[in-house]
Amino acid sequence: MSRSLLFPTSVVGSIPRPEYVKQLIGEEAEHAPEECRKWMDAAIRSVVAMQECAGLDILTDGEWRRKSYIGVIAELAHGFRLSRNPADGRPWTIVVDRLAPKQPGFIAREVEFLKTVTDRRIKATLPAPALLGERMWDPDLSAKAYPTRAEFVRDCVPILRKEVELLRSAGVSVVQIDDPHLCLFVDPQVRRQYDDADAAADFAADMLNQTVEGVEGIRLAVHLCRRAGARGRGEADHRGGYEAIVPQLNRLKVDHLTMEFTAPGSGSLEVFDALDERFEIGLGCVNCQPGLVDSVDDIVGRVELALKHLAPERITLNPDCGFAPGSAAVVSADEVFVKLKNEVAAARRLREKYGR
Repeated sequence: MSRSLLFPTSVVGSIPRPEYVKQLIGEEAEHAPEECRKWMDAAIRSVVAMQECAGLDILTDGEWRRKSYIGVIAELAHGFRLSRNPADGRPWTIVVDRLAPKQPGFIAREVEFLKTVTDRRIKATLPAPALLGERMWDPDLSAKAYPTRAEFVRDCVPILRKEVELLRSAGVSVVQIDDPHLCLFVDPQVRRQYDDADAAADFAADMLNQTVEGVEGIRLAVHLCRRAGARGRGEADHRGGYEAIVPQLNRLKVDHLTMEFTAPGSGSLEVFDALDERFEIGLGCVNCQPGLVDSVDDIVGRVELALKHLAPERITLNPDCGFAPGSAAVVSADEVFVKLKNEVAAARRLREKYGR
């Protein structure tokens, strides 16, 4: 799929949810599902209006219908149990039985609704298979169904691939696979935890490829999320340049790589010189951290640094990551709006300067 607009703008996926939206996907929704669906539809219209008002070219529904970022797999397949992580008390979806299709099209229906309320390009997001293995398989609780993590990951692939195919049928423009797991291997400390870090990274890339390979007519993207702890996720802040996973990235059967570069320790932009030229780069040039609003000049400056290594036609603008990555994150929706407006203003300035 070709594009004609230089420096298109988008979000990565999630947008902060008001408390009433969190209530609509909680237990209350089970008592009045039709009424809650009506209210949720109205809420989605509002988050679409916010993105359109900011001027974004490619938008999402903020992932507002989903109970959790990766827990959406439990909407697509039977075999999961919702519990609490004993380490921190946060919700934990864990596989306890063999997977079986549950609601194919759950995410595709997000797109079908979006197409009734916007004429802009739409992005839909899915978790990567290896990420599900990292987060949802437990050696004690999952072993009866899946003796190894790899067996579980392999069974996630057809569930996710079916959703990618249904998203294409629904008319989505971009399908983005979110893969913080593959990005773990940028960190030397993480790599030392594996007998063969490259083999583990290869497996993650292979499973991702099986999820999307051969799907045509839409733009396929991978978000290489670094999961910086400073965003309020309560997780480790992984440091290290993308160079460590360049061999795996160049094997991915996708069109687009979304990469983070505002977070400390993200590495050098020279990594772009090592990436296959077929990739469009979603440049993380807007900081996601609460309380930090990049100026238009800041954003333009980051993009111009990338332009030393990438042609303008290969760059899209986006924040580093989603704005509502989990229950531990508290980000102001008004602040997000300002960040996105500045992103769009930066893109306009770049188009004026580099347009042909």
